[in-house]
Amino acid sequence: LLCSAARGKLTPDCVSVSDRYGLCVVLAASGYPGAPRRGDVISGLAEAQALDGVRVYHAGTARSAEQVVTAGGRVLGVTAVAATLQDAAARAYRACELVRFDGAQYRRDIGYRQLGSAGSAG
Repeated sequence: LLCSAARGKLTPDCVSVSDRYGLCVVLAASGYPGAPRRGDVISGLAEAQALDGVRVYHAGTARSAEQVVTAGGRVLGVTAVAATLQDAAARAYRACELVRFDGAQYRRDIGYRQLGSAGSAG
C-alpha cells in the first residue's frame, strides 16, 4: 500500500475503511526511555494473540534460542479492534495482562480521554 502510494499508483480498491475502533498499548522495557534493559524473556504472547480482535506487534524483541526476549525500549504494540472504543480498550488491556516480562511497563490511560463518561480504559 505504501509503495503504491509512493509511486503514485494508489487506487481506491487498495484501501478499505472499517467502522470499528482500534487501540494500541505499547509495552516498554524496564529502564525505558533512558537505558532499556535487554534480554528479559517474554511469555504469554500466544495467549494474548488468542484473544478475539487482538494482535501483538513486535518492535523491540529478539530471539534467544527458543525464546522471545526484550531487545529495545518499546517492546510490543498490543493492539485490539472492536465495535466500540471501550471494548477495544478492554481487549487490549486484557491482552497486556497476559504478556509478561521482568520490568514490563505500559500506560494505563490509553484511550481514556476519548472514552470520557463511557468509563475507564483500564
